[in-house]
Amino acid sequence: MHRLRIWFGMRQIATALMIVLLAAISAGAQMAPTRTWEELKQETQRRVDKNLGPVGGLKSEDAREALANIHSLDRDEWAAAWSAIGERYDKRAESEEAAKNNDAARDDYFWAFRYYTAARWPTPNSAGKQKAYQNALAAFRNYGKFLDPPVEILHIPFEGKEIPGYIRLPKDVGPAPLVFMINGTDSRKEDEVQGHESMFRSGIGVVAIDMPGTGESPVKADVGSERIFSRVLDYLATRPDVDSKRIVAWGVSYGGHWSASLAYKERARLRGAVVQGGPVHDYYTAEWQKKSLGTPEYLFDLFAARAAIYGVESLDEFYAYGTRLSLKTQGLLGQPSAPMLVVNGEKDSQVPISDLYMLMQSGGAAKWSWVNPDGGHTGRSQEWPNSRISEEVITPWIKARLEPVAENNNRKSGN
Repeated sequence: MHRLRIWFGMRQIATALMIVLLAAISAGAQMAPTRTWEELKQETQRRVDKNLGPVGGLKSEDAREALANIHSLDRDEWAAAWSAIGERYDKRAESEEAAKNNDAARDDYFWAFRYYTAARWPTPNSAGKQKAYQNALAAFRNYGKFLDPPVEILHIPFEGKEIPGYIRLPKDVGPAPLVFMINGTDSRKEDEVQGHESMFRSGIGVVAIDMPGTGESPVKADVGSERIFSRVLDYLATRPDVDSKRIVAWGVSYGGHWSASLAYKERARLRGAVVQGGPVHDYYTAEWQKKSLGTPEYLFDLFAARAAIYGVESLDEFYAYGTRLSLKTQGLLGQPSAPMLVVNGEKDSQVPISDLYMLMQSGGAAKWSWVNPDGGHTGRSQEWPNSRISEEVITPWIKARLEPVAENNNRKSGN
């Protein structure tokens, strides 16, 4: 029996004690204010070898090569070393594509994307990282055309600009229900639209855009920025191959803030919302930020990544800006909402577990929660990596929410 605690409905839950390591933070610091370069090098290689985020899935030998060519915390040096690995895969993929060796080309474009992503991580805040990000976009789009189902690139008009995004629809299903994926602070829409084979086998598609303040989003994170997601819902309603009445939002990390916001503001157009490690209220306090910005759970440059989504530079600006985004401050907690599945780990040092409990206790609609007592951010732990949480906890809930209404009614009547 797994040591997991699961709460359903509106059960009152006492706020858990969070244990975090306090560390000083400097807005002007380079990549790792809590780690020296040698410490960061060792930790990065350890995470690659152990398949841990944000570098999980990379090849150990490639990581050793990249890290051997970095000698400081300089952001462009980091970007150049990882980009060199990505470029090697990129060039090989181009040759394979020209030779019609599509399977090999697909795989090598994927690796190019992954290493360019490592190069720009966590946010493209230098010239080298900006170049790496553009290369990551190009590699992903080359990779995406070989996927099954393929990646369709979206350009949705929005306030004189556009919302870039992706959609993948299962074959021979129409109109298809959708999962609306929302990335976090350091991930991007490209990360969120991959995988999901179980969804496609069940006739469910996936759509993704960059959350406000990240990637190619046309807006920074602020009160009202969820309107970009509303605009995508408008667009999806025009597509005959999409069942716009069967959509669930799934926000990961900071993306959980936006999925929760949509559960309130777009409740009529959503079947449900997954809030996985998402900020609600306590996250936005200066007290929590001072604790969490130095957490060793994050590899490096956490302040830079968080500040970038607001477009601010100093700590004072950062503390003042974030508070207005609180769902409590906005008056949303307790309002009618779409059903929610709220997920996180008791030991999350990036988003306080108290935010999960506050959301659960707020009323407004049926809520389900899954809490890993040994879990860190987004609920992950050695026993429960994000892949397992997705497969065994989140995906079944989403599939249940997306069942046709007629089928649900038949089940209720016993037919």
